[in-house]
Amino acid sequence: MQERRTAETAEGDELFQSVDEGGDDTIFANRELLNIDHVPDETRIVGRDEHIRDLANEVGPAVTGSPPNSVILYGKTGSGKSLVANHVMERARSEAERRANDLATVTVDCAQAKGEADTIQTIAEGINTPETGVQIPTRGISTNEYYNRLWEILDREYDAALITLDEVDRLGDDNVLMLLSRAREAGKVDVPIGIISISNKVNFREQMTERVKSSLGHNEFIFDPYDGEQLRQILENRRDAFRDGVLNAGVIPKTAALAAQRHGDARKAIRLLRHAGDYAKNNGIAEVTESHLERAQEQAEVERLKELIAGLPPHSKYVLYALANLTANTSEEQDWFRTTVIYDVYQKVCAAEGADDLTTDSIRGLLSELAFLEVTESNQEHGGMGKGTYKEHRLLWEPSVVFKMDPNPAQVDVDQ
Repeated sequence: MQERRTAETAEGDELFQSVDEGGDDTIFANRELLNIDHVPDETRIVGRDEHIRDLANEVGPAVTGSPPNSVILYGKTGSGKSLVANHVMERARSEAERRANDLATVTVDCAQAKGEADTIQTIAEGINTPETGVQIPTRGISTNEYYNRLWEILDREYDAALITLDEVDRLGDDNVLMLLSRAREAGKVDVPIGIISISNKVNFREQMTERVKSSLGHNEFIFDPYDGEQLRQILENRRDAFRDGVLNAGVIPKTAALAAQRHGDARKAIRLLRHAGDYAKNNGIAEVTESHLERAQEQAEVERLKELIAGLPPHSKYVLYALANLTANTSEEQDWFRTTVIYDVYQKVCAAEGADDLTTDSIRGLLSELAFLEVTESNQEHGGMGKGTYKEHRLLWEPSVVFKMDPNPAQVDVDQ
């Protein structure tokens, strides 16, 4: 064993041969610019100047410690909602500091939060400082105690707060919105709080209680998908992620065109460009060309699907595998499947995965959540006289994308 380790040390571990010495990357100069979570500086934000100004006007009073307005931002994934919210919050925090005020700013990804307690714990932990002396454990205290500690941190350290709840529709109810928006009015805290709610669902407001609607006001902004020219500018602004001369002249225009035709999603466009670069790098190719985009497209879709279902229970993936198996084994004209049919294949997937299957009612709930995330689509069908109604579902992603989420996906026999 010692001899083998010595040999590996001398010759290098072949597992990491593709990692260049000293980070000398022949394709990327600054790959971080192509990370989805990277927040670019103002000069790299395209087509959202009006949204930035409008949002700043609504939350602006917070920089002086006055009550800001709360706002809801609507739009499809990749339309710049989170980017604008984070940019405005950072600008507001800096301006408050210039005016000798302390502004708390924090963003919570509600798709990743595990309920109300986890959401409040994330907010409290995100704005806490050593000076407060307040401890924020990850578990072991009640939801009410998390709120109490959040109020204590705000009163001790800050003059105002801006809280962004990204994918707020994933919270399940509006209790968090109600308690945060009414905290000062209820005497829980002296600090004014502004809430920036972000949702992909334009009907999200309709799901709120009247009290929450009243607290949040009527400040709503719609983010349209980016057009081809805006996507091209966004990608051009990240060209310096690559080394000089590496990116073929047609790559960015084609990436923008593909994204505009399919979805207008800047995240997907950036992800696709990154995967094209990764393909060239991993295959020892010196230049990123348009042909690499086709090879990178599916991997970009796989990554996006993983991102969408990241917060769901394992059985949601098993249901997804069931639908992918059914879809892969039928014609495009017959890609709608009844719940009972999906359930039968789902049971086979569970057997292949070594998991106990859930009830039919549970699977109906998981299918509803997948439809909510626009991973699947559902329709209520009428069977005719005396046959009642039933639901049908179809997969909105290519089965190959679903199967590539895991190294060994559950592909089972489908008998219909």
